[in-house]
Amino acid sequence: MSILADPPGVASGYRAGRTLPLRVELVRQLKRRRTLVMGAVMFALPFVLLIAFQIGGEPGQDNGRVNLMDSATASGANFAAVNLFASAGFLLVIPVALFFGDTVAAEASWSSLRYLLAAPVPRARLLWSKLVVALGLSLAALVLLPVVALAVGTAAYGWGPLQLPTGGTLSSGTAAQRLVIIVAYVLVSQLVTAGLAFWLSTRTDAPLGAVGGAVFLTIIGNVLDEVTALGDWRDFLPAHWQYAWLDAVQPQLQWTDMIQGTALSVTYALVLFALAFRGFARKDVVS
Repeated sequence: MSILADPPGVASGYRAGRTLPLRVELVRQLKRRRTLVMGAVMFALPFVLLIAFQIGGEPGQDNGRVNLMDSATASGANFAAVNLFASAGFLLVIPVALFFGDTVAAEASWSSLRYLLAAPVPRARLLWSKLVVALGLSLAALVLLPVVALAVGTAAYGWGPLQLPTGGTLSSGTAAQRLVIIVAYVLVSQLVTAGLAFWLSTRTDAPLGAVGGAVFLTIIGNVLDEVTALGDWRDFLPAHWQYAWLDAVQPQLQWTDMIQGTALSVTYALVLFALAFRGFARKDVVS
């Protein structure tokens, strides 16, 4: 008998690694209404801010303070940075929580999860495909926002250097590099929300519960970070480092806080993803 023959009990030609290809899962998720809605929201936000600045006048002209928002209309690069600043605290949490929290729980709510596993798609393979696609869609949402904002800002305010709130400017090339760093860090900082949503998605058959639970816990973390009485304990909260990317809009790029925030977020995310895989491997799937 050939050593390449299929083992007993396995259908001829069956290969676990070929089940539920990433392209199939990606197409399935791209066709869903929530994906299209989140893409539309990310696309529309720069236009909403542009209209707000057109109606309200120059940002920060009456508040007597100097911050990143004050330089929003200085150039397209500034407008893109301000869009990230305005949305990083909450708005960008929504697509990440949605793409990760809805992915497994939605299959359970449709009673299609057990049919996928009966195909048979190995549980680890199913989770891996959904995890990679959710990460890709989250990255696409986070990239779409600054790209559209850069185009809208350039059309409205012109192409120019990035004006820093502390004084000075960064050339267009350097500003583009800094924006890439900012987007990468924002994505990494959202991995904790992604891990929470993904883990909850494997624990419940209610997509809204997984998405809402991840958003709720993220908000709780933000609230706790405002409690200064916690002192150094706040350093263990991912929310404490979510705006560390502001060090990228300084004359000299500072990495210290972003490295600490990245290490904390990746650690939490890996633990949560591992819990999701471990729990789902032992779960009795009946829906």
